Amino acid sequence: MARNSETGHAINVANFDILIAEATSYGTTFNPSKPALKLAALITLATASKNAMNTVSSTSIALSLARNAREAAFKPLGPLVTKANSAFNATDTTAQVDATAKTLVRKLQGRRATKKYTEEEKKAAAEKGIELSNSSSSQMGIDNRIENFSTFIKLLSSVSLYAPNEADLKITALTAVLNDLKAKNTAVVNAVVADENARLSRHVVMYKDNTGLYDIALDVKTYIKSVFGASSPRYKMISKLKFTKPR
Repeated sequence: MARNSETGHAINVANFDILIAEATSYGTTFNPSKPALKLAALITLATASKNAMNTVSSTSIALSLARNAREAAFKPLGPLVTKANSAFNATDTTAQVDATAKTLVRKLQGRRATKKYTEEEKKAAAEKGIELSNSSSSQMGIDNRIENFSTFIKLLSSVSLYAPNEADLKITALTAVLNDLKAKNTAVVNAVVADENARLSRHVVMYKDNTGLYDIALDVKTYIKSVFGASSPRYKMISKLKFTKPR
């Protein structure tokens, strides 16, 4: 579902209020037979639309705050992993275990396992019958980072010699960081769902065929046109009110 700009939604609601005010000023002359076009129904629809707009505003702010909190939580992860890996390298481990740790650290920090070839290098190699390609540079997606950090902690835990004195490098501290990252990521996921649901609800209230604010507004304008005529000052006044609908 395409999204209209927030300004577009707000203009629709503001113009609907003007339309209601104009209809109210007609007194008993405004007397549509369709229940959805009567003043009480229009006022109810305007209130529902404003409530839907306010809900989206709230969920949008909550989503932004959740994303900011998650970003702040992930920011120190790279330096922390570097410190933990340095402490790990200071122990007497096998080359294979060190290589595994190095790979996890590289993924967590977004560094390439191999160099990135330029287009000129790939072209030169192709002329010699050699194909060069650039693999994905990192696994920096949120889920990947959480999973790789979890694996990194498990690796450190499996080596009894890893027993740093520094509080922030202990397994319990690293696990606490991992749990905090998971919690903040879950908060973002939940905030996304809440925001999407709020936007869907707003779409129903404002743009559902036949019953949404958009269609009702056009019906009201058509009714006023039928009462006063297309060339009447009253119709010309409300005909200028623009309502838009998401594509």
